[in-house]
This record gives sequence, structure tokens and C-alpha cells, in this order.
Amino acid sequence: MLALLNRAALCRRHRSSILFRDQTPRVRSREPTFQPLIRHGQSRDFVNIPTILVPPLVFGGLVIALWTWKCFMMVVFQNKIIYMPGLPPNARRETIADYKNQCGGIQWREERIRSLDGTRISLCVATVETSSLPAKTVYILYFQGNASSLPPRLPFLSPVLRLLKQRASHSEDNVKYTMICCSYRGYWTSSGRATERGIAMDAGAALQWILQDRNLPGEQDVPVVIWGQSIGAGVATTLASEREFFKHGLSPKALILETPFLSIRAMLETLYPQKWLPYRHLWPFLRNQLNSEKALGLMHERFGAKAPRVVILAAGKDELVPAFHGQMLENTGSKLGLDVKMKTIDSALHTEVMGRQEGILSVVDTIEEVAQTREEHPRQQPNPIDYPPRRTISNGRSTPSM
Repeated sequence: MLALLNRAALCRRHRSSILFRDQTPRVRSREPTFQPLIRHGQSRDFVNIPTILVPPLVFGGLVIALWTWKCFMMVVFQNKIIYMPGLPPNARRETIADYKNQCGGIQWREERIRSLDGTRISLCVATVETSSLPAKTVYILYFQGNASSLPPRLPFLSPVLRLLKQRASHSEDNVKYTMICCSYRGYWTSSGRATERGIAMDAGAALQWILQDRNLPGEQDVPVVIWGQSIGAGVATTLASEREFFKHGLSPKALILETPFLSIRAMLETLYPQKWLPYRHLWPFLRNQLNSEKALGLMHERFGAKAPRVVILAAGKDELVPAFHGQMLENTGSKLGLDVKMKTIDSALHTEVMGRQEGILSVVDTIEEVAQTREEHPRQQPNPIDYPPRRTISNGRSTPSM
């Protein structure tokens, strides 16, 4: 009897295990199947480059990449390339006192003014006169080149004022000469960063300083000689073409262009004459034009017969600007009917024109001719203009100017 019961229990267990296996889902393991990427008959070599061509291709790719990178950098940082206020490295730390002994007795001072957009800029100002009596004042507005600062240039500008004073002492005319040298924004002690548009506003602010400095508030037809060297020649020509700056009694009488160039685009083609180089073809991306040739046309259009006479001083051995730039400016002015005269200073390099006696005499003669000119029909007296007080910096201390 006990044996039968044990057999029955075993049968029940076996039956339940069979039922449990039937209810459990069966999971079949599936192994992943891969399709061949390369079909039958296709080659496994996608690009077959001969070994001998690999070095030239790598080298050529590097050259193209470097050219592209340099072109990009030239476009992005063109203001840093064109305007170099930090060369030499101590240029912004120089002072007028450092060159006082080299100026031959001409007393220069620093004036701090605000540009048309509020940027604080500096001027170097010097005045020579032969009498304490009221005199006709001739203003000379000077614009420097693209590098260094104003103090190192003062020893080369001072001989002009000394010779003017010497000649005025032997003349019956009582004339006072005031030279104003404009330090662009970002240069020397001026704040901001140099751009063509910003420098144009600085030039306009320098003219406003002249309006405020006049001997008499109602003085009319105050003669102004605009003088620029290298890039400063482009600034000077642009300023001379702006009619609205000369509506309050100032009269541009002469435009002196020392070692000028046609435009930034023309200089780009001069520095990179090879047509296969990409740099000369970057002119559509220029943010600085300084197109003196175009400015002469605007000056003739806006001033007509009252346009200032133009004097071009070229360096005979200019290592930067080719001689044809000055010649083309002379031809352009002649075709427009402007009074243009070109003088070449033999043996002078780009920055050595004022280091030659011939260059100094050419500038002095031009300024003296302006001083001897008399306006036949004086202009109508303009309304007085209120300007903020200037600040004069002397020996490193700032004091209000009366």
C-alpha cells in the first residue's frame, strides 16, 4: 500500500513539471548576422593614391591652409596692421620733455581735448610770434604717419616754426603761427583704438580746437594749412574734402601731402605685386580706405574755386611708396583744375623729407604764401559757438586753460 502511494506522488510531480515547462515561453538565442559592406566584385581600395604623390599633396594642403589662415587674420586684424601706435615698444610712454633740448627753443605743450564722439585725445601745440600786438594767425594742422607717437617728430617739425619766426621778424606783416599736431586715438596718450572713422572724428575735433583758440570770436577766414605725412596725408586729404568742418570762419588755404599714397588698396597692390598671391585680392574686405585720389575729387566738387592749393612732397628714395603714387595724385589734381605742385626731395627716404633742408623750405614757403594771402570778400560772421573748457598739460600736471 505504501509503495502505491509513493508511485502516485512521483507521477503527480512529473506531471506538474511538464505543465510548468509548457507554460514558460521559450526564448531562442539569435546570433547577429552581418551583411558584407563590399559586394561581390567590388575592390576594397576606395582611393588609390600613388605613394610618390602623398608628400606634394600634404605640402600643398598645408600651404593652402596657411594662406587661408593668413588672409583671414589680415582681414580681421587689419587695424592692427595699418595703425601701429606701439612701435617702437616705448612709443606711448614718451613725453615732450624727452625731446625738449632737440626742438631748438620751440616750446611745445600738450593739450587734452575730446573727439567728436567723446574719446579723449591729445594735441601737441606750439606758437611763434614776433610781436605782442594782435596779429593774423595762421594755423598749421599736422597729421602723423602710422607708427610711433608725436614727441619724436617734434624735433623735425620745430625747424619749420623757427624759420617762419625768423622770416616774420624781417617782414612788415604781424603774423602769428600756431602748429597743432593731432595724436590719433590709440596713439601716445590718447585713449581708444585707431580706426579710419575714429581718426576722421579726431581731425574734426582738432579743427574745433582751432575755432576756440582764435584771437577774436568773430575773426573771419582764419587760414588753416593742413599737413599730413604718409597715412596722415590720407587723413589730411579726407579732412580737406569735408565742407561742413569749414563753415564757422575757418578757411583751408593749403594742403601739404608729404610722401602720400593713392589709397590703402593701392598700397596693398604695391606691397604684394604678385597676382598669384591672394593678399592683394582682399581689397573688398578693407575697412580702411584713405583714398586720397577720391578725396581730391570731393574737395574740388565741394569747394570749387576756393579749394586749397595742393603741395605734394615726394621722397626721391622712398622705400615704401612708389613714385607714381604722387605723380598720379598730381595728374588727378591737374585734371580737376586744382592748384597742384609736386616737389621731389632727392636722396630722402620715406620718413626723411623733413630731415632735408629742401623739404623744410618747401613747407615754409607754402605756409608763408598763405600768411601773405588776403581774402577779398570776407565771409558773413557766424553765430558764436560754445565749447567746453580745454585742459592744458604742462610738466605732467593738468590745469584748466583760461
